[in-house]
Amino acid sequence: MSINKVILIGRLGADPEIRYTLDGKPVATFRIATNEVIIRDGEKEVLTEWHRIVAFGRLAEICGEYLSKGAQVYIEGKLRTRKFEDKQGNQRYITEIVANILQILERKSPPDFESKEISSVQGFKNILEESPLEELEENLLDEEDIPF
Repeated sequence: MSINKVILIGRLGADPEIRYTLDGKPVATFRIATNEVIIRDGEKEVLTEWHRIVAFGRLAEICGEYLSKGAQVYIEGKLRTRKFEDKQGNQRYITEIVANILQILERKSPPDFESKEISSVQGFKNILEESPLEELEENLLDEEDIPF
């Protein structure tokens, strides 16, 4: 048995980017920052880690509608590393979290906004049944996706 589960609470570094696969399925990508405070030589130091998040289907649409830069979110998903070839023919790798649960913890919003949990497990399964993940990935990759 094995487990691939990631749980993060962090803030968006920019508004989510929404794209569509060739067959019209929505995909959201965004990055969140998590912070860790450590004591080094008697002084507090904040370490920031950036995480690339990808969401599919209805969850992607919700990300585009409700998330914006600075929003604090709770994310559950799985870790995935993809391999691709850049324009120069070099093999590259990118690691990301495929989100299946999102909870908006804080955002700049009207006072009547309530935090709610959104799950895309069923929607994500439907997308995978209709179109293999590799096919979705091939339709998404462009030069802006390369982090280096």
